[in-house]
Amino acid sequence: MPKIPFGPNYDEMLDPSLVDKSVRAKALTALKQDELDPINLFNITWKDATNKVRKVVLPTALTGIDANVVVMLGCGFPSGSHKVGPAYSTLIEGLVDGEIIPGEHTILGPSTGNFGIGTAYVSKLLGFRAIVIMPDNMSKERYARIKKYGGELELTPGSESDVILTLEKTRELMKNPKNKALAQFELFPNYRFHRHVTGNSAIEAVKGVGNGRIAGFTSAPGSAGTLAAGDQIKVAFPEAKIAALEPYECSTLANGGRGQHRIEGIGDKMCTLIHNVLATDFVILIKDEETVQGVKIFHDGVESLVKMGVDRDLALSLRDAFGPSGICNVLGAIKMAKFLRLGPGDNVVTVATDGFDRYNSVLDEMNSRYLELAPVVLDRWTHDIFLGASEEHVFDFRKPSVKEQLYLQKENDWIKFGYTKQFLDSMRSQGFWDAQYAKVQDYNLKIAASR
Repeated sequence: MPKIPFGPNYDEMLDPSLVDKSVRAKALTALKQDELDPINLFNITWKDATNKVRKVVLPTALTGIDANVVVMLGCGFPSGSHKVGPAYSTLIEGLVDGEIIPGEHTILGPSTGNFGIGTAYVSKLLGFRAIVIMPDNMSKERYARIKKYGGELELTPGSESDVILTLEKTRELMKNPKNKALAQFELFPNYRFHRHVTGNSAIEAVKGVGNGRIAGFTSAPGSAGTLAAGDQIKVAFPEAKIAALEPYECSTLANGGRGQHRIEGIGDKMCTLIHNVLATDFVILIKDEETVQGVKIFHDGVESLVKMGVDRDLALSLRDAFGPSGICNVLGAIKMAKFLRLGPGDNVVTVATDGFDRYNSVLDEMNSRYLELAPVVLDRWTHDIFLGASEEHVFDFRKPSVKEQLYLQKENDWIKFGYTKQFLDSMRSQGFWDAQYAKVQDYNLKIAASR
């Protein structure tokens, strides 16, 4: 049996200064020189080499609001996205619990992209065969990255909004006992990673920014894992409001809407099992074309940003740090700040899940749809999309009677996969989620002991 190169526990992913200094140094070197060195598992963190959260604070010249929009940058994670964190957490928990056995099991990764890339990546580093189940209409760069890491593809019909088909295919493949799924939509390591690592990193990210508090957190759910950061943010800042963002074209949580859209990684026609409805205060709709146009602006419209008053060096730093879902999250943060009437000193935190490296083909497709993309067009887009973001399509879910809509959506989605109403009802208590989170400390000890 091959030796498994066990990686960090939850505390070490949150604070890599807890890792042995020599290991940390080797990991930082490997991140630049050999991404397939297993020591890169110790680079699964929001922190940079100086142990500071990778982030950017967007200027008022771009956002048009007085509040700060603080964006945590996921492109610095191994494999290029923070989704590698929950993929690793789910696999490592399975290993220390003895449910996943090296040399015996094949890893399944149901996904629309970044989680699948993360599954292929951590499986490669930990010595497992990986099969990624995903829709057949995603960006070609995502498929190429999965294959680069040795992952196999099992494609299902459709796009973002057809992720339910990937779950059904995963269930079918799980009939073979040799297959173990890193089921991001329903397994709680995803929740634990984001509540502990992303949530506490967000709290650190606002230190020294504005009033040092978080007034709002926005994230567009695919699995809804990242939204778990909101649970921990509310512990530190009870007044903080959490918003789930959806494509205008597929507004399932907001009003039961269903449709196709182009924001890769989000909007899956469901309320996922690990989505803590209690912590969701708002659902905000974002138009998919604006997110793709936003990527075009950040990547190719540096001059347009400078004309708006954005510092040139900052504008240049944005070029490769955002994909469509990151732009979606920024637009949601602006809309939330306007809706809540946030002012100077207030902070809204969000994340850029990945970077531009997997969206060249998306821009190529968009470019083919427009007759002209002269600088004046990008100037207009920059003004209309960011400064023009309005309070429209903000749905308030703070009242228990309104939240019931989300609980019913979750029942409709998950009872057919074998979960009981009694179990789903238990999720209506914050105690359920706190008990799941408390397991972080048990796994800290288990992972360290196994290592």
